[in-house]
Amino acid sequence: MEPELFEAWMMKILVTILVGFMAFIVWDLAKKSKAGRFGTLILFFVLGLGVLAFVIKEVVIAYIEQGR
Repeated sequence: MEPELFEAWMMKILVTILVGFMAFIVWDLAKKSKAGRFGTLILFFVLGLGVLAFVIKEVVIAYIEQGR
């Protein structure tokens, strides 16, 4: 297996695991701080924006590389 392919797979897999772990941390934080439904929604919305930015970056990179 080529190192570039391995790095690409690991990037996607490990970032997915990291996002899942971050979601667990945010859920636990919201639960322990008694943030309520609205506070929990805000916490997950902010986390979701970060994840969305990462996904958009990957899509833009794939689009640019496809155009070559």
